[in-house]
Amino acid sequence: MAEEDRMVKMEVDYSETVATVVPECETLAANGKLNEALEKLFLLEKQTRMAGDAISNSNVLVCVVGCCYKADDWPLLKENLTTLSKKRGHFKLAVTKMVQRACEMVPEVTDKAKKLELIEILRKVTEGKIYVENERARITKTLAEIYEKDDELDKAAKILQELQVETFGSMEKKEKVEFILEQMRLCYQTKDYIRTSIISKKISTKYFDSKDTDELKMRYYRQMIDLNLHHKDYLAVSKNYHEIYTTPAVKENDAQWKEALQRVVIFLILSEYDNEQRDMLARVKADSNLSKIPYYQNVLTCFDTAELLNWSILKEVYSSHLKSKAGQATTPLDTEDNWEVLRKRVVEHNIRVIAKYYTRISLSHFASLLHLELKEAEDMLCKQVVKGTVTAKIDRLDGIVNFTKPRDT
Repeated sequence: MAEEDRMVKMEVDYSETVATVVPECETLAANGKLNEALEKLFLLEKQTRMAGDAISNSNVLVCVVGCCYKADDWPLLKENLTTLSKKRGHFKLAVTKMVQRACEMVPEVTDKAKKLELIEILRKVTEGKIYVENERARITKTLAEIYEKDDELDKAAKILQELQVETFGSMEKKEKVEFILEQMRLCYQTKDYIRTSIISKKISTKYFDSKDTDELKMRYYRQMIDLNLHHKDYLAVSKNYHEIYTTPAVKENDAQWKEALQRVVIFLILSEYDNEQRDMLARVKADSNLSKIPYYQNVLTCFDTAELLNWSILKEVYSSHLKSKAGQATTPLDTEDNWEVLRKRVVEHNIRVIAKYYTRISLSHFASLLHLELKEAEDMLCKQVVKGTVTAKIDRLDGIVNFTKPRDT
């Protein structure tokens, strides 16, 4: 067992002495007699430490750094923070209180150079000490904020990644989530998408079932939306918006829940067809609130009905309603890229419908039903076969598509 972890029985109570000496030393320091004040405090620090009086020792250490700070003697402040944290037989409580007092000074320092010096010395003092891990995390976050303001995002992201706050036993869950969200945000801004995804898994979404977590839940899922949009994982984006939609604070606001549900629908129809997408579509379609946004309900029904869709008509009917209007927030379908994705989803839907009703069909008729050129129609069919969405064989000599499934041998 390390010497600093041993239990020490208090032999002498110095609380009355400390209560008398500390104010005297503060007065001496205020009158420009800092060295005289520190001599008295160092003597008292040794006495309280040797006597095992941890509380009194804490008060002395706090007074030492406080006097140096008020006297604006930065060399002495840095020196004492370092030496007092390394004293033989020091108390964890005393070091913790001293570090906490020094951390309180950081926001008060207006000079940037001095602030950075104080932060760096605090990071060195707290390095490797579990009992001040929270203070180290908070001061590191402050340093990251300074770097970010200076447009040094890479340095801010790197320094914040050093903190494995999910392992901190003494930190509250809410603060842990806030730290991890900051790590995610900075990694995303530095375009480190893989690390952003890894860090996001450190947050258990079950935490958002607790009370008073709506704000953090919204921040988390909006960051996940940005990440999933980068990966073009539209189904994941739809699910993220659904989580926002089900948030109590959003449910209470008509404009917010309608906007969230609209995006759930849009990204759902932009998603590739599979069992997971079908399950999500059924859940959303069963939501009674969907009837309050009829155009979105109708377009969702189109993709849930085994009927051929005409892309030109669908775009003409719904484009004015699915795009944003003047004064409104932008929608995913404000971009032509997403309209092109939607066109492909319409074609894929039509291929599944044709496969359901036909066993054999000529390539030319197949292409006409899809409103595509022969080559594009063949390419789209091949992609669906590769994905396993439909089973088909193309006889190019006869120009026939056969949708009959092969018999088991």
